[in-house]
Amino acid sequence: MHQSVVVGDLSEREILARISARTGIADTAIVGPGDDAAVLAVRGALVATTDTLVEGPDFRREWSDGYSLGWKSAAVNLADIAAMGARPAALLVALAVPNDTPIDYVERIADGLREACDELAPGCAVVGGDLTQTSALTVAVTALGSTEDRPAVLRSGARAGDTVAIAGDVGVAARGLDVLFDRFDGSAPRLDELGAEDRRAVERQLRPVPPLALGVAAAEAGATAMMDVSDGLALDAMRLATASDVTIDLVWNALGDHPSTALRGGEDHALLATFAGRIPDGFRAIGRVVEAGEAPLLVDGASYEGEAGWDPYRDWQAPGGPVGWSA
Repeated sequence: MHQSVVVGDLSEREILARISARTGIADTAIVGPGDDAAVLAVRGALVATTDTLVEGPDFRREWSDGYSLGWKSAAVNLADIAAMGARPAALLVALAVPNDTPIDYVERIADGLREACDELAPGCAVVGGDLTQTSALTVAVTALGSTEDRPAVLRSGARAGDTVAIAGDVGVAARGLDVLFDRFDGSAPRLDELGAEDRRAVERQLRPVPPLALGVAAAEAGATAMMDVSDGLALDAMRLATASDVTIDLVWNALGDHPSTALRGGEDHALLATFAGRIPDGFRAIGRVVEAGEAPLLVDGASYEGEAGWDPYRDWQAPGGPVGWSA
């Protein structure tokens, strides 16, 4: 019987060689993996962000194959770069891997990282990182981007009279997480058992597809504020409103077929933006910015009182269900 090779069977050099052979080359890299540090050539200001996915609170291996984990690790970081109106340039990836992890799982993480970059942010690639051992599989990614000749778009620039717009899915990944808990808690998802809507929702939870190119398009169109919707539209709209010292008034009927899910659901990594003038193609209007009032978020003119998304510091110990698991 064939026994698969695990991380503990190989040296660090051998593992890194397998990873590096799969991660591609960034357009901005003057010096890539293999030296003490990468060297990049970028235009404009450098934008940086980081995010860590830990087995348990952030993903389950029975749900996420290596490819999906690599893809999601790239996508969630690249979305933060796009939300600043910047163009993704490179990723730095630190892997902490248990010794009993099959090496082909690690190789598939590298494949997912590369293909997410190729599809979502062409020219971006992994330019370096770190590898170590751990008891819980962990992927820590630092993403770098360039504003080129534009100022970065912040959360704090929205003004009364602006239009609130969104690009990308809202609530789809949250629906997918609900399906995973309802149908496949403790087992691998069998997508062929699902209807088309549920299947797409699970796929978007495991492999989000944020509209990264529209971050640059929004900046070029003069977006006054922008952010990545990672923790739910309602919660992130409140954050943008608070940063800008305004109130955001959303239109219920503009939030799609499932407005409640759209408001509470995160992890689609849509781009929420405000515009004083023209809304660029790919964005759709969902509300307006008004003068700051008692509540940071209104829906159809009334204070929003529904579920406001996921907060890891508040909800980490919540018993059962998605709120206690997914970041």
